[in-house]
Amino acid sequence: MPDLTWLQPADDDATAEALSSRFTARLGRLPDGVWAAPGRVNLIGEHTDYNNGYCLPLALPHRTYAAVSGRDDGILRIGSAQKSHGWEGRVTDIRQGRPAGWPAYVAGVAAIFAERAGAQELGADILVDGHVPLGAGLSSSAALSCAAGLALRDLVPALAELEPADVAAACVRAENEIAGAATGGMDQTIAMRAVDGHLVLLDCQDFSVVPVAWTLPDHEVLVIDTRAHHALADGQYAVRRQTCEVAAAALGVRSLREVTPDQLVEGQVRALLAQIPDGAARVRHVVTENRRVLDLVSALREQDAQTVGELMTSSHSSLRDDYEVSCRELDLAVDAAIDAGAAGARMTGGGFGGSAIALVRREEAELIAEAVVGAFTDQGLEAPHLLEAVPSGPARRLR
Repeated sequence: MPDLTWLQPADDDATAEALSSRFTARLGRLPDGVWAAPGRVNLIGEHTDYNNGYCLPLALPHRTYAAVSGRDDGILRIGSAQKSHGWEGRVTDIRQGRPAGWPAYVAGVAAIFAERAGAQELGADILVDGHVPLGAGLSSSAALSCAAGLALRDLVPALAELEPADVAAACVRAENEIAGAATGGMDQTIAMRAVDGHLVLLDCQDFSVVPVAWTLPDHEVLVIDTRAHHALADGQYAVRRQTCEVAAAALGVRSLREVTPDQLVEGQVRALLAQIPDGAARVRHVVTENRRVLDLVSALREQDAQTVGELMTSSHSSLRDDYEVSCRELDLAVDAAIDAGAAGARMTGGGFGGSAIALVRREEAELIAEAVVGAFTDQGLEAPHLLEAVPSGPARRLR
């Protein structure tokens, strides 16, 4: 029997207290507060967000924490409980590529907010503690930026009137403009606007949200972190996004959201897409994925686990074959879970590594997890980590 590594969420109160103490030990004073923002799993609707489409994410109980004290001198100091390096500089020094690496997700939010609050007045000391698995495609970056963003919103008077949607939008800009990650907005929206115990149907055309109850009490979502490192800033994500933008322009629409499945078989549409490298396949994925999201919401409302599972598996096939963002480890996780009895499975997140998810009966979760881990070890791969996706609440202040 293979050994299983289950990643449990941290205890909010204990983690906040420990991080506050660490902040005090480093800086000689208590933080003004501690904030936390969740990672996310997307049940279905991948690469639709930047195409103004639909997706169905849920917030995880696994969170990134930030102990923060405000400053009024325009200085930003960023540290981490996990990393030996951080960043210190003036908010006016922040630009794309400066700082590099993980501090950019924090510094970027400060830079965006400084446009509203004034760079000479906005500053902070920030110490973060991440409990969203890194590189797993579970949106650790958005959890980081949203924890810092909510803290700055609460501490800077000029930002006090910002709504959660405004903070999410600022975090999207931070990732796009400072960190150089071409994200579409789903991750930040669920981090800031999740509803405890629910998934969220997100319409990325206007970023409206509709809570969707989990109606399958006999089933759970098993998350399989393949440990094949996932990164959005390596260029492939941006290439996919550019292809979609070119295709939309060629079709004369504002976004692929406006294209219907029936139009994909029209001669003129096929001719236009044939002129774009990979255009027909990429567009087919986005258009059919939007339909799958809405169909899965209907299946949840009808408590139809079989259809939910089938739609998840169909989504993975489309991501693997049409959008080409899967990889050996993701395909292995999906196939092994289904072979072991999962109702359905798919990769989740941007792809090129990261995590897969499987819809499993609660009483079979352990057996299916064992089968997946066994499949990895049989092929000489590092054993995946596992966690349960429990629909949880949004970013909030803890103390």
